[in-house]
Amino acid sequence: MEQYIVSARKYRPATFSSVVGQQALTVTLKNAIATDRLAHAYLFCGSRGVGKTSCARIFAKTINCTSRTANGEACNECDSCRQFNENRSLNIIELDAASNNGVDDIRSLIEQVMVPPAVGRYRVFIIDEVHMLTQSAFNAFLKTLEEPPSYVVFILATTEKHKIIPTILSRCQIYDFNRIGIHDMVNHMLHVAQQEGIEADPAALNIIAQKADGAMRDALSIFDQVAASGYGKVTYQATVDNLNVLDNSYYGRLVDAFVKQDVPAALLIYKEIRSKGFDSQFFINGLGLYFRDLMVASDPSTLQLVEATDEIRAEMAARAAKLHPTFIYKAMDLCNDADFNYRQASNKQFLIELTLIKLCQLLSPSPDESGSDGGQLKPLQASTGTSTAPAAPAQAPPTAPQVSQRPAPAAPRLPETPRAVPRPQSTGHSYRMGAFSLNRQAAAASTDTAARQPEAAPARTGSYSDADMDTAWRKCIDRYSAEPVIANTMRSITPERTKGDCFNLRVTSSIQADILEKEKPAMQGTLRDLLGNDFVTLEIELSHEELPSSLWTDDKVLQSILERHPRVGEFIAKYKLRLM
Repeated sequence: MEQYIVSARKYRPATFSSVVGQQALTVTLKNAIATDRLAHAYLFCGSRGVGKTSCARIFAKTINCTSRTANGEACNECDSCRQFNENRSLNIIELDAASNNGVDDIRSLIEQVMVPPAVGRYRVFIIDEVHMLTQSAFNAFLKTLEEPPSYVVFILATTEKHKIIPTILSRCQIYDFNRIGIHDMVNHMLHVAQQEGIEADPAALNIIAQKADGAMRDALSIFDQVAASGYGKVTYQATVDNLNVLDNSYYGRLVDAFVKQDVPAALLIYKEIRSKGFDSQFFINGLGLYFRDLMVASDPSTLQLVEATDEIRAEMAARAAKLHPTFIYKAMDLCNDADFNYRQASNKQFLIELTLIKLCQLLSPSPDESGSDGGQLKPLQASTGTSTAPAAPAQAPPTAPQVSQRPAPAAPRLPETPRAVPRPQSTGHSYRMGAFSLNRQAAAASTDTAARQPEAAPARTGSYSDADMDTAWRKCIDRYSAEPVIANTMRSITPERTKGDCFNLRVTSSIQADILEKEKPAMQGTLRDLLGNDFVTLEIELSHEELPSSLWTDDKVLQSILERHPRVGEFIAKYKLRLM
């Protein structure tokens, strides 16, 4: 029976072309060999499992090969290559500085330096974890490292370059190894799975790659572990269960709860996560990183910054397209504040739950007055701390509107010229999502049609009361039932007639103002059809005057202080203070 060899050893790179994720570095080394421009000392730096020692061995094997291939690789047929492959080469000496870090160990190595190679051109000394050498050992090594014999090449490897003394660094050519990317690790594990006859789910391999944190050796070790538990299969669920990973599906469900302002659902998801044994700070960090990925996924130019497979990137981009950028930024800020305050909090669970409640309130200042949100908690008057505009203003639910019946005109009034409502300029982000996109496009089209009516076709001038407008507004809200972000924004306000057919929509949040500005053409078209009047016009007003003091911006707080205490202004001017 063939002895089992773990994947990290069995598939360890044996050629420059098989090194994963270090293409630029391996090309440089191959070119140095091809042009015979070899330095006497190299320093390979990088985190664990990125290929430092493997590249050192490949480099040592290749420079001693007597008949290299056309692409600069070792031939594996000459005497030197065969000795290396059979682990009996006397030209390659490896020293583990973690356990051989004293002066005597370095002196023994220096004695071996004086022996020329029996086969091949070079003797290569590979010193792994060189930063572990003592100060005395470093000093004993300096002279030999600076002026070794012509047949000697030193290759030093370390994970902590900052611990190596400058006199050693100045004598070496330094090569920095990159952390291996998610995509490269997934592709390599797919290759290993194919060679081993293992069925592997790419989504599961993506989880393994993220867990490995840039180390290919760690990724292959985890791959073997999951494959063993799944009897030769690497499935997504088995990977999540074995590694105790917090699946992104939890974060996706939480974002859905935030959009719907469903506080109970968010708290229950958090309870489910805690019951699985996940640390609360780990959770809030993960949520913040998830919002970060949504932010970069919202723009095609930055989508590549999401370290995931193409399928997951596409899924993140689709979800990000349904969210307003300001919501994502403020959500990231709230998660960062929670992480910053976590260690000082006496009740850590309460801190996280309060953060989740604030996240649920970012999109609307108050719940539906009709109580149709299914047990949603009332918003709290809490500031996000660092945002410049109030994110979730709290206001009392509007009382029953005072209906003032407008007297019917004695004779129908005729318009001079139909007034076309200008469309707002697009900011590059769209709220059009779900099945209702077609309805709003149709409504917007009807608005354009009304604005382009020929003079021969008279505009509609139907009479209506404020009560009729209130009814039409609620029907307009119902048409947005598939899109809770817009619907809840509309529920929080009531159109107020200013004069004639012009109505004011007063909001207390910049996010709400942006949402309504984008939807104004479609809403005007719908209201005109419902009221039979082509002159209905909506104006959006962003007001901060009615905000409670707990939701004031920093500038407004300072303004209020200066009004009541003028001498504070003199103090600020004297010491040239400014808001941070």
